[in-house]
Parts: sequence; structure tokens; C-alpha cells
Amino acid sequence: MSLLNNVMDHSLDDGYAEAAERKKAVGAAGMPKTLRARLGLAVGLVLAALVVTVGAAQARVAAPALAKEREELIDRIDRETEAADALENDVDELRNEVGARQREALKHTGEGERTELMGILSGATAVHGPGVKLVVNDAKEAGVGGDADPRGTSGFSDTGRVRDRDMQRVVNGLWESGAEAVSINGQRLTALSAIRAAGDAILVDNRPLVPPYTVLAVGDGETLSRRFQNSADGLYLHALQENFGIRTGISAEDDLRLPAAPSVTVRTAQPRSESAQPRTEKGTS
Repeated sequence: MSLLNNVMDHSLDDGYAEAAERKKAVGAAGMPKTLRARLGLAVGLVLAALVVTVGAAQARVAAPALAKEREELIDRIDRETEAADALENDVDELRNEVGARQREALKHTGEGERTELMGILSGATAVHGPGVKLVVNDAKEAGVGGDADPRGTSGFSDTGRVRDRDMQRVVNGLWESGAEAVSINGQRLTALSAIRAAGDAILVDNRPLVPPYTVLAVGDGETLSRRFQNSADGLYLHALQENFGIRTGISAEDDLRLPAAPSVTVRTAQPRSESAQPRTEKGTS
């Protein structure tokens, strides 16, 4: 109790009290004593007040101009966004028109069944039929991550995220299991399609996808499902589910509808001229 009483009675340390007494004795405490010091203090206070006043006035004058510039910038962004959306709609319409004319032109080549099969396999034609629906989603704890990631070869620490390489294996496994047409989140895949990553996003032909990833594959549903699950890629997907919590679900469907690919570019083939007919060598007797 004596210690508590001492602290309460002597709240100010003795050293501070002695320093205050010394300053007071030499005239260093309180307001300036000389007229020159007082004038200097007054001039300093006036200058400080002037600086604050001028700054406030400039901020008040500049505020409407900044607000106007901000509004103009927002309006410009809105206009450019609307223009970009309109151009994208025009591109989609033209792409659909080009695709329709391509399909119409292929019908008149005299090779109907072969042309139709080529259109299906190349992704240039919309298809429907039985097949498999495979849904792949991130783990529920995907946002937690971890320091030790056996799969983290790309610099990501989150072990519960579906990667582009995972989707590559899924799609390749479906092709190898007998799929005739494949799409991811409604986007048709072709022989030239690329599945890549940009940051945490998965891109298919430079278009970002959002999980869950719904993969549709047209083919013999039961057989395709069994072959894929027993394949190396199906077992890989099962391992992701067991070890990292990746959520998956596969089911055989009676009728799946896959759209045509947005654009199919031929890089090597050239149209055959009418005069360039195939020749056959005649034998001699």
C-alpha cells in the first residue's frame, strides 16, 4: 500500500520537476520575454494561418473542377463501354453469319456426309446427342491456401484451386475416352483450342472462365463415363478430389447440346479449283 500511496502522491517524477524548475529559473519557460521574440512568434503564427487559409481556398476552388473532370471521365468510360459492347455484338453477328455461309457452302460440295462429319469434328457445327456432363469446382477451402503445395509449380500457394493444367488433362482424357465434341462452360473446343492461365483465371481461347467448370462431352454416355473414370486422367481427377478437396461430379446424359465454335480458322488447307481434278493412271495390257 505504501508503494501505491507514493505513486499517487508523487505522480510526476522528481527529475521532471527539477528540470521544470531550472527552465523557469533561467527564463526558458512560458511566453517569450523580449519584444523581438514576441514579434517573431506573432509573425510565425500569421504565416502559418496564411498558409492554411490559402491551402483551404485553393482546395475549395479546385474541388468543382476535379469533380467535373471525374464526371467527364466516368461519362467517357460509360460511352466507350457501350461502344465496345456494340462492337462485340456486331462481331458476334458477323461471326454467326460467316459460319452460316460456310456451312451452306459446304452443303453444295457434293460430299454431304463427309462434310457434316468434318464440321462436327472440327467444331464448326453445333451438335447434340447423348454424352457425359462433368462438373469440376474449387475446394470449399480454396481461399485458405498453404505453404507446402505439392502442386504449386506455378507460384500459387492455394492448394484448393482448379488449375489450367487440371482442365487440360480432363479435356484430353475425354477425347481419348471417345468424346466426339467437347465444350467448357458453353464454349466449344476445337483442335486449335488452348487452355491457359492468366493469374488465377483459366482462359479457353483467351476467354476467361468462372468456376464451377461444366464440361460437356458428346458420345456414348455410359461407355464414355466408364472409360474416362478408369483412364489415367480420370484417376488424376479423383486424386485431386481425395487429396485437395476439388469437387467433381460426373453423370451420363441422354441429350446434350453443344454450340458451334465461334470461329474455325483453316491454316493449311486450300480450296480445290474445278480444273484440278484427281488423275488415275491407266494400266497397260
